[in-house]
Amino acid sequence: MLDTSPPSGRLPHAPGVGYKPQHFDALRRDPGPVSWIEVHAENYMGDGGRPLAQLAALSNQFAISVHGVGLSIGGEGPLDPDHLTRLKRLCDRVNPASFSEHLAWSTHGAEFLNDLLPLPYTPDTLARVADHINQVQDRLGRQMLLENPSSYLKFDESTLSETDFLYAVTRRTNCGLLLDVNNVFVSSTNLDLSPQAYIDAYPVECVGEIHVGGHDEDSDDFGAPLLIDSHGKPVVDPVWALLDHALTRTGPKPILVEWDNDVPDWPVLRAETECAAEALAHFRARAAS
Repeated sequence: MLDTSPPSGRLPHAPGVGYKPQHFDALRRDPGPVSWIEVHAENYMGDGGRPLAQLAALSNQFAISVHGVGLSIGGEGPLDPDHLTRLKRLCDRVNPASFSEHLAWSTHGAEFLNDLLPLPYTPDTLARVADHINQVQDRLGRQMLLENPSSYLKFDESTLSETDFLYAVTRRTNCGLLLDVNNVFVSSTNLDLSPQAYIDAYPVECVGEIHVGGHDEDSDDFGAPLLIDSHGKPVVDPVWALLDHALTRTGPKPILVEWDNDVPDWPVLRAETECAAEALAHFRARAAS
């Protein structure tokens, strides 16, 4: 039976980090404030070997979050049953504290695109996404958290705001939400929106996890700012400030620091998790005053 309890509390309300194998020894020896780690599901779908052995060792010290990047929740075609079977086998094996995926699509027919592409927000898209989420949750026997995307353009056919779309998805599926604050900042900058207003409209009662990460800065053909969700740099001050604003709405939550490209040595990433710990401490101090 699907666990329909609220998503908050499954992971510790503390910093987490996206795990990279080169950090295995340093992370175990000197974790700093890190209480949990996230792994990408598709990297751990084998039958054995070093990845699963390392994950088993880490699970003795840290809570585990499994984050999928290949289900293509928003794809027009049906979910890949073989992929879903491998994902269930992994979750049964690891029994993670949390499982999440993206509000995005990455498949077209038999082709798989190595990207997470945004969707128009329409009733038809809503029905398809909700149906796919229900399939995933029924197959895994656990609740899924859905992550808001980074956007680079507006769809003329959209009839719902992103926050209204996410609210409707949670009502139809009882899934939780993963609030990626960096994605909010990237999308709001690219689409000339207020990131604070986005957070204020977000269904915060469904948030089970928060992400922050780095992005690249560019400009479009007209000279307007264009941000790319690259996960290859430190978190910038405006994103930390937006996290502070988000915490006033969500309360303390598990906060993950993502860094997937040009991955630095562990002390650099550990320092980023200390900033996340400071954000939680500042929120708790304000709430107690």
